[in-house]
Amino acid sequence: MIPFKNRFHGHKSLMYVYRNGQTVRSHSLVLRSITNSHRSDTRFAVVVSKKVLKSAVRRNRIRRRLYEYIRINIMPELDGVYDIVVIVSSSEFLNMAHSDMTDQISQLFNQSDIQKITKTAQK
Repeated sequence: MIPFKNRFHGHKSLMYVYRNGQTVRSHSLVLRSITNSHRSDTRFAVVVSKKVLKSAVRRNRIRRRLYEYIRINIMPELDGVYDIVVIVSSSEFLNMAHSDMTDQISQLFNQSDIQKITKTAQK
């Protein structure tokens, strides 16, 4: 799980990102992000609607999987301070293989241009 200081708190913060952030879409995920000059740490939120999955256990499992991937692979590579919301828009994400999940998430973050481009990644 990502640290408490890197998570969203409150409905108004999410609404600000929904209204003003840039959006990148894939088959089963939507990524919304915006720069935040008022904070010193990047914040993340993972949203899984009841319309996507009725079971709270399954929604939480998707959240845990996404937060763990973000903590390990995305947070160290961020370039700047952002507010980032990952929205799960399909129930297929629950039974997706780990490799497919990681490919989809990394593709979204690469399209959004918020990660540092390392020299090894350019080769």
